[in-house]
Amino acid sequence: MPRTLGGIDAGGLEQSCGWRSDSIRFGPSAHGIERAEIYLSTYAYEPHRHHTYAIGITTAGVQTFHYRGSRHICLPGQIHVLHPDEAHDGAAGTDGGFGYRILYMPPELVREALAGRALPFVADPIQQLVPAARLIASLLADIDEPINELSSAEIAVAVADGLGSLSGRPDPRPAAIDTSGVELVRDYLAAHAREQTPASILEKVAGTDRFTIARHFRWAFGTSPDRYRTLRRLALARAAIESGRSLARASAEAGFADQSHMTRHFKRTYGLTPGRWMALTAASPRETSHPPRGA
Repeated sequence: MPRTLGGIDAGGLEQSCGWRSDSIRFGPSAHGIERAEIYLSTYAYEPHRHHTYAIGITTAGVQTFHYRGSRHICLPGQIHVLHPDEAHDGAAGTDGGFGYRILYMPPELVREALAGRALPFVADPIQQLVPAARLIASLLADIDEPINELSSAEIAVAVADGLGSLSGRPDPRPAAIDTSGVELVRDYLAAHAREQTPASILEKVAGTDRFTIARHFRWAFGTSPDRYRTLRRLALARAAIESGRSLARASAEAGFADQSHMTRHFKRTYGLTPGRWMALTAASPRETSHPPRGA
């Protein structure tokens, strides 16, 4: 059975002209969330529908599609928002083809993040990278990042709140942040950074649901719980590397899935690979308790 992209059989694409090889690459999926990176120059999508939200960002070329009775053009850096069960097609707007990354999001998960409220509807499918759209686009920065129980809640919150803002709904930010609850979550994650703590444990720690935790944690600390845990793991990995551990051992001891997982996050956070960091710290003189001459 051929693999599908959001319910679309790649074998059902309509051929056109172009030069660069077409490709479809999926990232890890979980909890109904899918991400993919696509480049098309020799094919175009026939009219079809998704059972999910389909939210993408154009990365190369010009993307054009028909949706809700109109033709739309999506340029690099713009995002497109397609709602569940809405017919659309897709093709390159120029001979050079087009590339994009896309997130497929189950509407039921968005509804959970909205505590059962009605799903938001974004009338204009093409959006500039305003803050609300930028938060959604950030979910596609690394489609190879595994999706765990905690990050799936964070993705759902980002999509729900982003779509709500783009649809004109008021900001969901409350009058007061549950500071005590998210501080308990932060302390727990710091103490158990090596562990793959499920969201249900954090719900017990904070005394509230995972979606509220995701929102209030970001409002209080400027990052997500899953990202905070990753930063604590990186600190553990750095300490292990600087103490002479091998990269494979450092990644395992810090709680990363494997060395490549650690390397990806390390480079994104520090701007260097762990190997380069190891070489530089090994070549640097050790600090001493003596102040430099002239101090």
